[in-house]
Amino acid sequence: MNVLEFTLLLCSGSLLAGLVGSLTGLGGGVVLVPLLTIFFHVDIRYAIGASLVSVIATSSGAAAAYVKEGFSNIRIGMFLEIATTLGALLGAFIAVWVPTRGLAIIFGVVLIGSAYLSRKPRSAAEREVPQDALATRLRLNGSFPDTQGIRNYNVKNVPAGFGLMFGAGTMSGMLGIGSGAMKVLAMDQAMKIPFKVSTTTSNFMIGVTAAASAGVYLSRGYIAPGLVMPVMLGVLAGSLLGTRILVKAKTKWLRLGFSLVIVVLGIEMIYQGIKGMI
Repeated sequence: MNVLEFTLLLCSGSLLAGLVGSLTGLGGGVVLVPLLTIFFHVDIRYAIGASLVSVIATSSGAAAAYVKEGFSNIRIGMFLEIATTLGALLGAFIAVWVPTRGLAIIFGVVLIGSAYLSRKPRSAAEREVPQDALATRLRLNGSFPDTQGIRNYNVKNVPAGFGLMFGAGTMSGMLGIGSGAMKVLAMDQAMKIPFKVSTTTSNFMIGVTAAASAGVYLSRGYIAPGLVMPVMLGVLAGSLLGTRILVKAKTKWLRLGFSLVIVVLGIEMIYQGIKGMI
């Protein structure tokens, strides 16, 4: 395989990664790190570096469109980003020293369990969440354009969501993947934020989290321009395509797609952890 063929294949795979990342709020790393390590035999540290840069591209491409459409809750994103950025810095600094094998296995099991919990759309009664005092004080409640018009929503369990976000950031810094999965689950399951708002706000947040850890990987020489450039271009194109699809997509199918992707990710994490590949 020559350089041109390698670049074109890399771009095609990255486009798919960006599409999946944009629709599910997971970030392109869900697909990219396994793609680069298994199919292209890239060292995992360089794969994580490329993944983190691509996540910045996903966030830049998708988040702007989602904010314009009124889906992302910027106030929630900025508040929770405090926790994820601190976690990402911690994860990136300890990634070189702490064996990630056991962590990957545990993380995979958590993701598979989370997929089971998040697969089912909430009923109309479950969507009517009463106002939470802390969320109201922080002005985190909001609205978004649903298929039947503007829909208002309330946020709850702010401390639990903040703690989960710190864990999400730490995972992002250590493994280069999974941060988006934990962010969506924290907002959707713990904080009871509507799924479309959770995924779009996750897209808004992941770029800042990734930028915090990418700086550490760059300083250690794990970001290769020849690898990052085609990956970033492919992911950016895929994320912009995803924004056009999500606006018209039904929440039920988004939940199903999200669950399937994180089950695959969970199995992959467990496999790589058992084999000592991560």
